[in-house]
Amino acid sequence: MPESVRHPSIQRVLDAATRKGVTLDVRVFEATTHTAEEAASAVGAGLGQIVKSLVFVAPDGDGGLEPILCLVSGPNRVDIARLAAITSEPEIRRATASEAHDLTGFSIGGIPPIGHARPMRVIMDPDLGRFRTVWAAAGTDTAVFPVPPGTLRTLANATVAPIAEDRGHAPGSGATEAASGIGSGHAAQGAGA
Repeated sequence: MPESVRHPSIQRVLDAATRKGVTLDVRVFEATTHTAEEAASAVGAGLGQIVKSLVFVAPDGDGGLEPILCLVSGPNRVDIARLAAITSEPEIRRATASEAHDLTGFSIGGIPPIGHARPMRVIMDPDLGRFRTVWAAAGTDTAVFPVPPGTLRTLANATVAPIAEDRGHAPGSGATEAASGIGSGHAAQGAGA
């Protein structure tokens, strides 16, 4: 196995998949796959096949934050109001880059759907199910892995729910985020794998 695949963050993702009986084919690139566009170009896939891992937070009742991970198809943006309704968390908001790192153990641009520092709820965009294979971040901003959407749902123990904005929704509303990495949970919803 190439040395770069042995990166501790990538190994956490591989180990999490192995615990569920799944072997992942992690691909490491020289250039970043931080945005959905970069990831799609690197792997030769459509933008919709790129899984953005976006971290949101809600008050946990003890003065802390509960992380909620959204797995979103590359071109889609999370509708905060829909997410709030689906999670029954009216005060949900995007995590800052620091919060996302602290809660997941991964840096934005490389946050994977599995292998996090602590358990968290995962909500998956149903649009990912339109594809035979989707690509998700594997723990760094240069590593991705292909996976069937059904396997992704199982690995992440995700609930599939309509969390994306309607396609006709006007950009720039309070429910949108700016561009960021697949593994991002901060002020953007770009994608990177």
